[in-house]
Amino acid sequence: MKYVKAHNVLPEEIIELVQEYIDGEYLYIPRKSENQKSWGEKNGTRNSLKRRNNEIFKKYARGYKVSKLSEEYFLSEQSIRKIISKERKLCS
Repeated sequence: MKYVKAHNVLPEEIIELVQEYIDGEYLYIPRKSENQKSWGEKNGTRNSLKRRNNEIFKKYARGYKVSKLSEEYFLSEQSIRKIISKERKLCS
């Protein structure tokens, strides 16, 4: 999220009206509900984690041990088991 100067995007009347409520402070204006993006959608994190989790599941299916996957991906064994469980459900 980046800051935008109000003077660059809003008419002077609206700026004066907003200043009656909050003068010289930062104001967050949320997106319209129809324009909201889900977590990780904007920067690709969601897709990156999907690929990683699928890779973990495929390696597990080929015989990799949970402890080895845990070391390789720097995750706890419990996290690896959760990923495997979720991926297994997606494949069913």
